[in-house]
Amino acid sequence: MTPAIATHDLSKHFGDVERAHCHLGYVAGDVALWPQLTGTETLDLLGNLSGHVDTAFRAELIERLQLDPSKRVRSYSIVNRQKIALVAAFMTRPDVLLLDEPTSGLDPLMEAVFQSIAREAAARGQTIFLSSHILDEVEDLCDRVGILRAGKLVEVATLDDLRRLHTTVVEVAVDGPFPAFDDVPGVTAVDLIPGGARLSVTGSPAGLLTRLATLPVQRMRTDEPSLEEIFLTYY
Repeated sequence: MTPAIATHDLSKHFGDVERAHCHLGYVAGDVALWPQLTGTETLDLLGNLSGHVDTAFRAELIERLQLDPSKRVRSYSIVNRQKIALVAAFMTRPDVLLLDEPTSGLDPLMEAVFQSIAREAAARGQTIFLSSHILDEVEDLCDRVGILRAGKLVEVATLDDLRRLHTTVVEVAVDGPFPAFDDVPGVTAVDLIPGGARLSVTGSPAGLLTRLATLPVQRMRTDEPSLEEIFLTYY
């Protein structure tokens, strides 16, 4: 599992435990609700437990997520139960949101709606902890990423830092024979292709750029590693 951590200053929530009361919102990975209640009754119950609900915002969330709260939970699909959980988590405007696979079952349109709601929450100063196997979603939403392997946290870094720590592929075409790059700092592999080569670069590209400045370069393309490619290097 790859949890992605949206950056925010948690000290205002947890810095003084005796004086601070942190309000949490939570979406479980496997949503279980009361089958005999309607969606509205479920949201009312969960809102009463939290102690405060922004009713206008709740109505907005219901509309944006295209949820019919009048039906009983037993008649809801997995997708609609997920929507109930998302509305319940966001409607109280909590300080911290703990979201475990929050878009499970949602179609691409509803995924985009969720991402918009999450970005708005982050812009208001709310902290979001997002656990997701959908790495594109992690890249789109999160400022910092934590990677778990065998139940242990093996890395926590910003996306930019993760990319700097891992290999970037630079495809270069030159006019004439391609020279050796074995002595260039940061270049870890050279794969020749027609008219040039693909260079694997780790860390700073300064040495590579210095060498390329002396060559008749015709074109150059850089491919940064995706979060999925970075994630797989830990396994």
